[in-house]
Amino acid sequence: MPATTVAPDPVVELAGLEPVETIKRRWPMILGAMVTLAMIAGLGHELLSAGLAGLNRAVPASPWFYLCFALLYVTYPIGDLLIFRYLWRIPWLGGFIALNKKRIANDVVLGYSGEAYFYAWARERAHMVAAPFGAVKDVSILSGIAGNGATILLCAIALPLGYQLIPAQLLHTVMWSAGLTLLISVTIVALSKRVFSLPRRELWMIFNIHAARIVLTSILLALCWHFAMPGVSVGMWLFLSAGRLLVSRLPFLPNKDLLFANFAILIVGQDRALSEMIAFTAALTLLVHVVLIAVISAGSAIAKAREWHAAA
Repeated sequence: MPATTVAPDPVVELAGLEPVETIKRRWPMILGAMVTLAMIAGLGHELLSAGLAGLNRAVPASPWFYLCFALLYVTYPIGDLLIFRYLWRIPWLGGFIALNKKRIANDVVLGYSGEAYFYAWARERAHMVAAPFGAVKDVSILSGIAGNGATILLCAIALPLGYQLIPAQLLHTVMWSAGLTLLISVTIVALSKRVFSLPRRELWMIFNIHAARIVLTSILLALCWHFAMPGVSVGMWLFLSAGRLLVSRLPFLPNKDLLFANFAILIVGQDRALSEMIAFTAALTLLVHVVLIAVISAGSAIAKAREWHAAA
């Protein structure tokens, strides 16, 4: 009598696959939680490293300083919010919170860790967008191209006017850095059909928003400095704001913050007042980061507690 074969139970097979599928479904949440924990650790490290010591410096008295600072702070996430509202119609509040966390992660964890967090955030909301990786990648690359374009333009304007103020060795480094920046941007544009995922119309819209944000943040930063030190003209602060953008974007430049501070002191003078103002602005940014993360984390904990209470 032939042996009978027992058909596998489909329910048992599906049960064995369930943990793998659960992990696949939950990896965006796990990645987002990991970046959030790294963000909190990074903020804690900045605090323990006397990152808020700058608040003990001279505090600007003008309320216009704080208004311009607030506008400067929200310009970064609002620019991204406009972009992703245009692409995906993300919710205003939820998107603003996620993009603030993206900005903070990039500031205190590692470069592009914010993009990883936001990608995970978008993947958790698959009903909102089916394939977010291409859009997040394109937005990030276009941000770099816009910044590189502004850097090259500033080099073309500033070097003929101020090359005598720069030591020969540093001038050589600046020229090489500017050339490499131009080469990278030209290469990406030349390979745009292979690099970018979005249609050209959307790419131009994203680039324009990035470019407008660069101009707006440079102006707001100059106004912050002017209201903190009104003895220096707005025009001079605009020049220094452009110089700060130039120094921050060029590769191969050692000690960028120190280089900019020395350059600003050389142009403006008042080295102590200028150093205290820069330290205060940096410390105030860190303080706002800490407060925002605390408020966002508390709001998330309250919302989850309400969900558990409703489910019970």
